[in-house]
Amino acid sequence: LVEVGAAVLATGGAVSNTGIALHRLGVPVRLLGKVGGDLFGRAILDIVRGYGAELADGMIVAEGEQSSYTIVINPPGVDRIFLHCPGANDTFSAEDVPEEALREAGLFHFGYPPVMRRMYENGGADLVALLAAARQAGATVSLDLARPDPDSPSGRADWRAILSRTLPHVDLFLPSLEEILFMLRRDVYDELSRRAAEAGGAAADLLAFADEALLASLADEMLSMGAAVVVIKLGEYGLYLKTSPSPQRIAASGFYAPRDAAAWTGRELYAPCFQAEVAGTTGAGDCTIAGLLAGWMLGLAPEEALLGAVGVGACNVERPDAVSGIRPWDEVQRRIAGGWAQRAPKLASFRAEPTPSGARVWRGSRDVASGR
Repeated sequence: LVEVGAAVLATGGAVSNTGIALHRLGVPVRLLGKVGGDLFGRAILDIVRGYGAELADGMIVAEGEQSSYTIVINPPGVDRIFLHCPGANDTFSAEDVPEEALREAGLFHFGYPPVMRRMYENGGADLVALLAAARQAGATVSLDLARPDPDSPSGRADWRAILSRTLPHVDLFLPSLEEILFMLRRDVYDELSRRAAEAGGAAADLLAFADEALLASLADEMLSMGAAVVVIKLGEYGLYLKTSPSPQRIAASGFYAPRDAAAWTGRELYAPCFQAEVAGTTGAGDCTIAGLLAGWMLGLAPEEALLGAVGVGACNVERPDAVSGIRPWDEVQRRIAGGWAQRAPKLASFRAEPTPSGARVWRGSRDVASGR
């Protein structure tokens, strides 16, 4: 018997974490997902309605199916362990997203195809069809990933081929370093995992080995596949951003395409995390994405959007659950402008520069705005 604290029951995943975080930031949002007609499904809908009665209106209840659930083991000072059952997520398909919802959407955010069977089987045909339909409807499209169990069917899927078909329809691509290494460079992923284990860390703790060359190489590959903006999540080290060198591609980023496409063209930026007293990291990446999407929709420059993203992520980790720490957008911005301390930067080769908020971002050697 090991004595622990009280259990926390919370919704999770991209629909709940990113969607409810956007709602708490003040962005109008509609959630689209599928739950089973079981006890977990009812609990999920009750929790979602607790943040806003209308937020559950777009959820599908599939009678006879089991809701997806995850047991998160989150001991202090140790990376989280997730025990995951896909449940009804495995039957979610492109047909489950109403055409009306796509026509109404200014931005369509989708996550996690690696834990949704219909989205990775048949070479990702359903995923491609769904994101292509969203682009055709005029929405800005963003995509997040999850690292699958290596021994599962998803872990054995040809993710390079799936992404090569998918990314031409994606404007904002937002994977973590671990996820994209697993999918595009499995040999590097395995080698860095081995080195991390030998150094006494968790086998999947690859973030300590991130450098500008690796990040730039990965981002260039994803941009060449068709994405307009690539953001790589670096956990406690912050966010790395690289954008297409084509102003035409930036300008073609759907409803929320930047008015000043040049400000987002050919950029390479890095923002470390803000200092925070960490209560838990569940949902930190999803909430960071919510901050970035909010900044993008507000038409901010990439520097300010990145700072907003890591600011929202820092608010998240100050609470043990995924979204209760998220504050309204204006409050996050006031905290940043008030001199919120930043952590030491990870990428030493980048050059620090102040922003109008007073916080700093770091420009990479390939950043076309470095001479402005």
